[in-house]
Amino acid sequence: MPVQSSRAKTEMRRALARLVVDAYRFQLRARSKAFSVLGASAFASFGPRSVVELPVRLGGESRIAIGADVYIGSGSWLQAIGGSDGDAAVAITVGDGTSISGGCVLSAAREVTLGRKVLIARNCYVADHSHAFGDASRAVLDQGVDRVAAVRIGDGVWLGENVVVGPGVTIGHGAVVGANAVVLDDVPPRSVAVGAPARVVRHLDAREEAT
Repeated sequence: MPVQSSRAKTEMRRALARLVVDAYRFQLRARSKAFSVLGASAFASFGPRSVVELPVRLGGESRIAIGADVYIGSGSWLQAIGGSDGDAAVAITVGDGTSISGGCVLSAAREVTLGRKVLIARNCYVADHSHAFGDASRAVLDQGVDRVAAVRIGDGVWLGENVVVGPGVTIGHGAVVGANAVVLDDVPPRSVAVGAPARVVRHLDAREEAT
């Protein structure tokens, strides 16, 4: 009897724990879904079934276009900067079916475009500008941005964890960028790039091209 009683208590604790975890997951999903539905009109566009998971940091959301079936994980920061009052030009575009894990930054003064079904791992940073730092008499914080140039990431691209993509970069469709890479030059379609600075180490379709 004592053994059965101990097992019963253990099962009860497990059942209660599962209920607590399930309730936690539900309230997170419900809160983020409510934010996405109620806040959708603040964006340039916001496609059906897309979810921005809270907490999120937003800036210039009226210049951010989110496609359909997009997921943006918690702790991310999306900012469109530098637009004048009433500027309706879209600066950030996230294509249909794209999945962005938590803690990622998309920052655009002119253009950051993500294609369809892009997969971005945690803590990636994508920006079409850099911080100016040429004036030694002023803090970098006070010098604004420079080197503004459009960033375009093609359909089906995969960015590994902690990837940085700098201004002026185009990453071709189906390319893979390895974790911790710093991408400062274009990456061809269907290729693999790694390192800091990133370099192409493999062409995924090389066998087909050789035939």
